[in-house]
Amino acid sequence: MTGIEYKQNILADILALAPVVPVVIVDDVGHAVPMARALVAGGIRAIEVTLRTSAALDAIHAIAAEVEGAAVGVGTVLDAEQLQAARAAGARFAVSPGATPRLLDAADADELPLLPGVATAGEAMGLLERGYRHLKFFPAVPAGGAKLLAAWASPLPQIRFCPTGGIGLASAPAFLALPNVVCVGGSWLTPKDKLATGDWAGIQRLAREAAALRSA
Repeated sequence: MTGIEYKQNILADILALAPVVPVVIVDDVGHAVPMARALVAGGIRAIEVTLRTSAALDAIHAIAAEVEGAAVGVGTVLDAEQLQAARAAGARFAVSPGATPRLLDAADADELPLLPGVATAGEAMGLLERGYRHLKFFPAVPAGGAKLLAAWASPLPQIRFCPTGGIGLASAPAFLALPNVVCVGGSWLTPKDKLATGDWAGIQRLAREAAALRSA
């Protein structure tokens, strides 16, 4: 088994933990642990903390160290330095909005599994050639939504997708019903107002709704 195959198997296990991976923007590192505990309590264990704020790496470190049952990952990874910093902080997987040769080379050399983003069949084919069987479809709704992914299922049966971008509780089932979708990504589980007010019970309720999509 090659390194990329091994890392893709790890990623497959993480993505299968729940039907939704929350895409989280953390402005206050003090919110990270109670937020993650609320998500895990609601049945959502894989959590993507995006590198869109200065608190992101500290949030990843806190969740990795203090939240039992959480598989914390890093999102919006653009380069090798961010990949390495996220791994050092305790991230268990990484997500990128797209894929560049330099980022893919860095991922090949790093032990952190990468979920790279694609928006076209050509991009998906290129990543398949490099051994990637799990890809982020981004931005999912603007790029063609569930209908486009359904069209890819037959010619690209080897690939499983995590569509992200514009998906909510109401639209998620259409994606999850597809044979080539393992989970969806979404920001609706951790809305800014609930994070700001510390409404952890509210986030737990949203997580429970999302976790129930597996059996819906």
